[in-house]
Amino acid sequence: MTYETLYRRSLEDPIAFWEEQARAIDWYSFPPEILTTDENGFYRWYKGGKMNTSYLALDYHVANGRADQIALIYDSPVTNTYQKYTYRELLDETARFAGVLADLGVTKGDGVIIYMPMIPQVVFAMLACARLGAVHSVVFGGFAAHELALRIDDAQPKVLLTASAGKEFDKVIPYQPIVNEALATANHKIDHVVLYQRSFGDCDLSLPGYHDWETLRSKAKAADCVPVDATDPLYILYTSGTTGKPKGIVRDNGGHAVAQRFSMRYVYGVEPGEVYWAASDIGWAVGHSYIVYAPLLTGCTTILYEGKPVRTPDAGAYWRVIEQYKVNVFFTAPTGFRAVKKEDPDGLLRQGYDLGSLRQQFLAGERCDAATLEWARELLKIPVIDHWWQTESGWPMLANMVGTGLFPIKPGSSTKPVPGFDIRILDADGAQAPPNHEGVVAIKLPLPPGCLPTLWNNPEQFRESYLNAYPGYYFTGDGGYFDDEGYFYITGRIDDVINVAGHRLSTADMEEIVASHPAVAECAVIGITDELKGQVPVGYVVLKSGANTDESQLEADLIKMVRDKLGAVACFRSARVVKRLPKTRSGKILRRTMRNIVDGKPFAAPSTIEDPTVLDEFNQLVHDAKSL
Repeated sequence: MTYETLYRRSLEDPIAFWEEQARAIDWYSFPPEILTTDENGFYRWYKGGKMNTSYLALDYHVANGRADQIALIYDSPVTNTYQKYTYRELLDETARFAGVLADLGVTKGDGVIIYMPMIPQVVFAMLACARLGAVHSVVFGGFAAHELALRIDDAQPKVLLTASAGKEFDKVIPYQPIVNEALATANHKIDHVVLYQRSFGDCDLSLPGYHDWETLRSKAKAADCVPVDATDPLYILYTSGTTGKPKGIVRDNGGHAVAQRFSMRYVYGVEPGEVYWAASDIGWAVGHSYIVYAPLLTGCTTILYEGKPVRTPDAGAYWRVIEQYKVNVFFTAPTGFRAVKKEDPDGLLRQGYDLGSLRQQFLAGERCDAATLEWARELLKIPVIDHWWQTESGWPMLANMVGTGLFPIKPGSSTKPVPGFDIRILDADGAQAPPNHEGVVAIKLPLPPGCLPTLWNNPEQFRESYLNAYPGYYFTGDGGYFDDEGYFYITGRIDDVINVAGHRLSTADMEEIVASHPAVAECAVIGITDELKGQVPVGYVVLKSGANTDESQLEADLIKMVRDKLGAVACFRSARVVKRLPKTRSGKILRRTMRNIVDGKPFAAPSTIEDPTVLDEFNQLVHDAKSL
């Protein structure tokens, strides 16, 4: 079926279209209603349908001829550990760990926080929660205790799952001290902490509430799948908000399964039995969707990689994995390719590997610059496809869809809307912008299955964050435009959430930390363009009158404060003292104008600016800093 036909059908009759796609998965009871609205007026898909995501990912394949196919490959160059699990073995591990959770009192609807490194046990845990109908929330292992505590208080979990340590390159990162600090800080008290002891990382299992993972596993019996409603939550995934408080993105069971299965076939062009690799972390949306759920729902072999694109052991790490496991489709962030390019600019290490199995390379997570895309295309000699989606969507919204036949690739463009996504470019008044005019990227409601139906226990913030700005539309928070051929270009965030190496982080969080320094009167943290990471945060601070502090020491102090509160993932490594910040008359800091100055883009003094001369001062400061 052509792209045009598929896309048109999805918009003209979305109920019939998504009813047809729903028949691609095995329901206990097919949904009697395809599209409804709930008590808050939010759209919901497949109300009344009964199913279980873990069953679809494991039991279904074991019962239908894939029991001995490899389901999961664990590749850890940082620990020299390599394991493979068939669908039967992955089902056994998952069912057994579901029994562990059941023994701890976890039942349908209960919350479970997972704070773990990239090891097979995190996959067992996610699928075990799904098996019981429990709601899991994976927290990225790079987050500090403060961020973990915020998520504990919001999710209100019954159990927390963790490990003794993670490992990055040759550095061991102990997890228990972070967990203990978060537990002490959080207001919500967790009944049980289950810790998986790795061969490294000290821990104390005698502390109250702690249990040894393997001890519990050895005593547990396999648990069966619990039928859930399609609209029941599968997981919560937290993403940064501009208020400083993380937003709990809810993913439901039914719409998620249908969308993931659809995306593998049509967006990525992957068939059951093939090898699919998403080089991401399970703590992020890509990891949830395309390391764990989508490949397993499809019957693919998926790869769990505990390593980096470089220094594990070199910039040929990607190529080694692709050759070793005969990867058919590979998905990573542009940051990964930038890191490889920096270490091996001529791609010499690629020449030592046979990449004949690889058909397509997908990039997403932050905007892919044309230079990186062209470098990858020249190196790999296959289609390199930039596509766009968000934590909120859970699957691609713009893509060059392999399953319907590729369009010509235009560097800088994520190509065209995926079926189900009626994407519009709106001007400041909410009117539709013509081609080649930049505006706000918005999506006409209803969103297709798989997208967030609400925020965890916070419908009002869901309305405020996504629905109120343009009634009848989902507000993406991104700017962009489309050209005369209908290709869309995403130009970046229009709010104060920045994208650091594919990780969405709030500058509001960083500003709150920086502003807490006793010498700082006010501050602004902005995301500036970075060749490797897409964006990195830079802080600009105004000192309190009479503050006597060394600027180098102040910068070091602020870097440490942000790292301690948010973790190294924030990449906050630069703070500069300024006399004053550019503001509007109402006191709003002109962050976007500041970003343009730092990035060397054209800027003009807005009509609302309090004092135009401050822009000249800031511009001169940036010019002087760059000349050093």
